[in-house]
Amino acid sequence: MAAREQAGREASPTAGIVDRQSVKTTEAGGPRGFDAGKKVNGRKRHLLTDTQGLPLRLVVHPANIQDRDGLELVCGRIRRRFPWLRDLFADAGDQGEIPLCAAARERLRLEIVKRPRDAKGFHLLPRRWVIERTFAWPGRNRRLAKDFERLLETSTAMAILAIIQLLTRRLASH
Repeated sequence: MAAREQAGREASPTAGIVDRQSVKTTEAGGPRGFDAGKKVNGRKRHLLTDTQGLPLRLVVHPANIQDRDGLELVCGRIRRRFPWLRDLFADAGDQGEIPLCAAARERLRLEIVKRPRDAKGFHLLPRRWVIERTFAWPGRNRRLAKDFERLLETSTAMAILAIIQLLTRRLASH
C-alpha cells in the first residue's frame, strides 16, 4: 500500500493482473509436478499484481495443477484484503468456466487479454507486459532461479522475501 501511495495511487487497487510461472525444482523432494505446456518438472508460482506490477498475492503449488485451477487459488478470499479490486486481466490460459466462476465468487470481472490472430513472433500485449516484468524482478534473486525448497510454504516464503526486499528498496529510494 505504501509503494502505491508513494507512486501517487490509491492504497487499494481496483484492477489486477494474474499469471503464472513454472520453475524447475531440485531432487530435494517435496511436492512437484510436470507442467506439460512448459515441459517443466517442478512448481508453479501463481501471482496477482496491481496494474503497476506490485505483487498482491502469491500462491505456489505443484506444476501439474492446471492454470485455470490455479486462478481459483489466487482469487480465494482476495476481496477481504483488497475490497476495491474489481477487474482481473489474464491470458488465454485462464479461459473457461472454472476461472470465470472463481472470479465471480469474489465479485471480480475477468477479462482475457488475447494475442492478435495475425501476430507472428513476439507481440507486446496491453496489461500483460506488467506482470511479465514483475516475474523478472524476483528472478534476479539467485535463490528463486530454481526452486531448492522441500516445502511449498518455504518456497512461498522465499518468493515473498524477495518481493519484500524489492519493495523495501523501492520505498527507501524515494
